[in-house]
Amino acid sequence: MEHTSELESYLSLAAPLTSDGSIVVTEDVTKIYGKGTTQVTALSEVNMRVGRGEFVAIQGASGSGKTTLLNMIGALDRPTRGRVIIDGVETTKVPERKLFKIRREKLGFIFQTYYLVPTLTALQNVLVPIIPTRRGRELKGRAEELLKMVGLGHRMRHKPGELSGGEQQRVTVARALILDPGVILADEPTGNLDSKTGAEIIELMRRLNEEEGKTFIIVTHDHRIAERAQRIFYLRDGRLFDSPDEEYS
Repeated sequence: MEHTSELESYLSLAAPLTSDGSIVVTEDVTKIYGKGTTQVTALSEVNMRVGRGEFVAIQGASGSGKTTLLNMIGALDRPTRGRVIIDGVETTKVPERKLFKIRREKLGFIFQTYYLVPTLTALQNVLVPIIPTRRGRELKGRAEELLKMVGLGHRMRHKPGELSGGEQQRVTVARALILDPGVILADEPTGNLDSKTGAEIIELMRRLNEEEGKTFIIVTHDHRIAERAQRIFYLRDGRLFDSPDEEYS
C-alpha cells in the first residue's frame, strides 16, 4: 500500500530497541503538563515492553496516568521525554502530519464510549477508518465477516440507536480490526456495560488474542480482565510497576 512505504523510512529508528521481538516499547517515557508552579508530571520514566500476541492489562487509581500512557502508545499524544516504538516504528520520531498513518496502519482502538456515528449502520461504522484509504469496495466483505465474527451478522444494517450497549461495543471491536492492526488498545472497554455483557466482551477480546494473535493492551478497573491477562502493569503516581506492592526505587 502507498502509505506502507512512507512508514518503512522510520523502521530503522527502532531496530536497536525491538531486537527482542517486542511489538510495543516505551523507553523512559515522561509526560509533563504545564509549567512552573502549575507543572504536573503525569508519567515519569515509564519503561514497558509488550511482546507480539500478548494480552496485558494496565491498572491504577484514577489520576495515576493510565489513559495518558495509552495515549502515548497510541500516538494520540507525544511524551515530553522518552521514546515510543510500535511494531518497529519509533512514533516519537515520526512527524505530526504522518502520525495518522501510524494509527491507521499499526493500531486499533476500543474506548469506553463507543464513538459510533449515529446516522450510520453497524457495517458503515466498521468501515469508517478506511474512508481515507479509498478501499471501501475492497474491505466491505472483510467488514461483514468481522461483524459475523463478533456475533452481529444479523445486526449489520442496524444503526447504533437500535443496538444494545454490548452490541455497540462489538461494533467498535470490529471497527478496531478492519485494517488488521497488530496492536489493539482498549480504554475501560467494559466500563459502560453490565456484568454479563462485560464478561462477553472480555471473552471476545481474549478469543481474538488467542485465535487471531492480536496484541491487547487494556487499561481497566475490571478485575475480570486482570484475571484473564497474561501480565499486569501497575501505575502509581505516573510510575510503572510490575507488582502492586513494589516500592519506589
